[in-house]
Amino acid sequence: MFQKLYIFVAGYLFMKTNLTTASKTQHPLLVWGLLALLALIWGSSFILVKKSLAVFAPAEVGSIRIFAAFCFFLPFFLVKLKKIPFNKFQYFLLAGLLGNLLPAYLFSWAGSKLDSGVSGALNSTTPLFTLIVGAIFFRNKITQRQSIGIVLGFVGALLLILAGASGFHVNAYAFFVIMATLLYGINLNLTKKFLTGLGIDSFLITTCIFMTIGPIAGTVLFSGDFIPKLQQEGAIQAMVFAMLLGVLGSAIAMVLFNRLIQMTSAVLASSVTYLIPIVAILWGVLDGEAILFQHYLGMSVILIGVYLVNKS
Repeated sequence: MFQKLYIFVAGYLFMKTNLTTASKTQHPLLVWGLLALLALIWGSSFILVKKSLAVFAPAEVGSIRIFAAFCFFLPFFLVKLKKIPFNKFQYFLLAGLLGNLLPAYLFSWAGSKLDSGVSGALNSTTPLFTLIVGAIFFRNKITQRQSIGIVLGFVGALLLILAGASGFHVNAYAFFVIMATLLYGINLNLTKKFLTGLGIDSFLITTCIFMTIGPIAGTVLFSGDFIPKLQQEGAIQAMVFAMLLGVLGSAIAMVLFNRLIQMTSAVLASSVTYLIPIVAILWGVLDGEAILFQHYLGMSVILIGVYLVNKS
């Protein structure tokens, strides 16, 4: 019952915010299709982390994820080499560290002790941190309604952090997800300030970002016992899951997301936030995870907070 109620809340907020906007686009069916595909890819990333951790350590899963995305973008980088603004290297590196590499490790560490559905819900706090960082460091204004949304969002996050089968207790691994979403919020503001107006498209910007962090991830991956672990039972399957995280979740999904922004608006594209936890919860339920009433309550409060923050 709680699962159906939560899905209803998330679906209602999503439709209330975006039904009219999407219907006014030139290709509404394509827009809805891209939103659904992005929700499926990003919502599935948490269960993929969990399956990859069956063999590999969190640092290895995060490294495989980023290194796979690096390999995906490498041919495009070589083809477009003459168009690369190498004088912006420090900003590409910063965006890579804050928006991809460090969060990949944090989500992997969280996934070792945290259910995928809960990780997916906590991931929804990204818009809240984006707004807070923008207000503190970039002088963006926060309305009274957005302030209420921020408070509600963090109350929901606190409920998730404290939720447990035997009552309320602190799940420290949830703070890894919170740290990752904080980094996302910082990165989004920095990217907007320093990586816009470069005269190159968003696909090439994303390519440059992964070129800076891919070698770091590769060094971490191959400096440990990754190669010997490939001989273990189930290692190849676990590696495929981690590679899917990189190629689909960190590479192709970003291309689709940027395309969606070009077709509609950043607000509509960011509404995928409402759908990601639904997919993550469904995967968790199918995998036998115990989603409690406190979890659904916390998730619903977070999404209501995000709705107030994004509501135009």
